[in-house]
Formats: sequence, structure tokens, C-alpha cells
Amino acid sequence: MGKRIDLTGQRFGRLVVEGFAYADKCRRSMWKCRCDCGKEKIVAMQPLRDGRIKSCGCEKAERCKKLKFKHGHKGTRLYNIWKGMNDRTNRKSSRNYINYGGRGISVCKEWQSFEVFYKWAMEHGYQDDLSIDRIDVNGNYCPENCRWANAKIQANNSRRNAKIEYKGQTLTLQQWAEKLRINKTTLWNRLNALGWSVEEALETPVGQRRKK
Repeated sequence: MGKRIDLTGQRFGRLVVEGFAYADKCRRSMWKCRCDCGKEKIVAMQPLRDGRIKSCGCEKAERCKKLKFKHGHKGTRLYNIWKGMNDRTNRKSSRNYINYGGRGISVCKEWQSFEVFYKWAMEHGYQDDLSIDRIDVNGNYCPENCRWANAKIQANNSRRNAKIEYKGQTLTLQQWAEKLRINKTTLWNRLNALGWSVEEALETPVGQRRKK
């Protein structure tokens, strides 16, 4: 084993090395450091020298705190609406991704910033009993396509209540389901989740596969 490099007195970010502490099981030199915040931390030589560790952990904590309180609305209902909107359009692990991001729906670039979204919400009638609603249910989340709506308006604007025209007759999904005696959810799945044509969805008997 070669001569140990002495780091005593050297500064690495917020850490100042006070002296050698010990050699661990892997024979790495561990050094006792004092952080600018006053806390002591034992750090291996290599992470110190290559800049991976620059503080006792206080620097990361301060950075997270600044992000958390940047706009002062984290945890509020409006912040959760914004977060949920981004989750279901961007995060594939979200249970609602298939109906949003999976269909190509996205959040506009300007609304990637919560502050911008917050300003729009305040200027366009946000209230705690309203939810964000896309005017075109197949369109993106953006100022031109969104509004604040109550539960009744949102239900009427749902894709499940979209009007379907077939053979000169226009009915809602519910009405077609009742007319053809097909479960509404089955009909919706055929048209949206499975991508069947209107003709296939309406004319294929329940339990029968569509014709290829």
C-alpha cells in the first residue's frame, strides 16, 4: 500500500478536512470533515476529490427546501390539480396515463411552470369547487382548450357521452348502448381502448370478436 495522501486542511465545497479517521474494510481512506454549517461528517477520499460530496448533506436539503417553497403553494388543491395533470400525461406508471398521455394528450410548454398555470387559473375563474376541464376532450391541456367547470359540465363533456353518428342517426354513447342493449362500458372500450370502428363497435354481438 502506497503512502497515504494527506488531505488535512483542504477544502472541498463546504467541507474542510480535519484529519484522517480510519481505513474501512475496502481499505479506503476515510477522513473526518467539518462542514460550514458546523456538522461533522466522515467521507471517503475519492468522493471528496472528485466533487461528489461537497457538504454534510445540508446543501441538498437547502436546495430541496428552496424548490419546495419556491411558489408557496405546494400541497394546495390547485398545485395537486397541476401535478395530477402532468402525471397523467407524462408518467407512464400513472393509472390514468392510458387515457391521457397514452392517447397523445400533453400539457403545453408554458404550463410546465406551476407559476404560469397558477396565474392563468386565478385569471380564469378558479374556485375550490371547480375542476379543470378540456373543452375538446381529445385536445391538450393549454389555455385555449381549458376552463374551470363543475361536475355536471365535466360529465356532459366526457368522452363517454360523446355523440356518435351512424347510418344517419346521431345518438350519445349511452343512447346507443340502450338501443343496442350493449353495456355502455363495453361500447366505450371498443371505440376507445380497442380502437374499433363505429360500425364494428355497434354491430358486433357481445362476446364475439370483430371481423378482421
